[in-house]
Amino acid sequence: MSLSQISSFVERHDAIVLDGGLATELEKREHDLNHKLWSARLLISNPDAIRDVHRSYLEAGSMCISAASYQASVAGFVAEGLSESRARELLLDSVFIARQAVTEFLAEHSEVPAIDSPIVAASVGPYGAALADGSEYRGNYGISRAELTDFHAARLEIILQAKPDVVACETIPCRREAEVLRELLDLSTDVLAWISFSCPDGEHISDGTPVAECAALLDSCDRVFAVGVNCTAPQHVRSLITQIRSAAPQKRIVVYPNSGQSYDAERRIWTGQSNPADFGDLAKNWFDAGATLIGGCCQTGPDHIRSIRATVCR
Repeated sequence: MSLSQISSFVERHDAIVLDGGLATELEKREHDLNHKLWSARLLISNPDAIRDVHRSYLEAGSMCISAASYQASVAGFVAEGLSESRARELLLDSVFIARQAVTEFLAEHSEVPAIDSPIVAASVGPYGAALADGSEYRGNYGISRAELTDFHAARLEIILQAKPDVVACETIPCRREAEVLRELLDLSTDVLAWISFSCPDGEHISDGTPVAECAALLDSCDRVFAVGVNCTAPQHVRSLITQIRSAAPQKRIVVYPNSGQSYDAERRIWTGQSNPADFGDLAKNWFDAGATLIGGCCQTGPDHIRSIRATVCR
């Protein structure tokens, strides 16, 4: 879609239902992601598995699916023995695979008008995601601002060649990284993006900066159409929406929290339960509070998205 078409798509819908977790859904389907590249590993070994998850989310009612590029980087692929040119191809492939899933979905669902074709978001994770050392939830990378800028500039330059409909800068843990992404997005004239933060509580992003301060930073950025949170416990979302809405009144609000289960890092397992129907009820609460792009992150699956679609898009 063109930039004007994407802008029209966003403005036309009171609510846009996103997808759910990609990596955790792949793991539920018994794909081993215990690797530095995480879900990006399957771009090399099993791209069909990624496409199948995309299809599942589209069938569940997703209006926007995110490409498998969150943890992907040229440096990460090269470290696994791939050439730089092949690494660049894989970053492009992440968007192409998602686009293929949309094309296949539309071929089987002629009732969906072209104007409402699901859109593809290129996932841009934080620098720490490429390190795979847990720093993606802290933001203490130990590198200069210039190095952080170079990392994101190089990856964005490649990903934008694939012409995603939007760019999802997600799980951002620190204000400095949001500033860098804003500056880079400001240099582009043909992209729309959202920036979402990881938040350990109802007031702050992961580095301790108030979420309202980060939202205010982005309110005047024309390239950023939505601000919000992801990879966050659902009980914090309502409070975070209230603060973002007050600090960034010009922006849409995007929320896609985790399922509500807890991750046991020592045993490397998720504990607790998540009821998709209850998650859908929470989504309606978030919509009523002002969120207009709503989905799920870790441990959410197609059933959660189906429930969101049923409650938010009545």
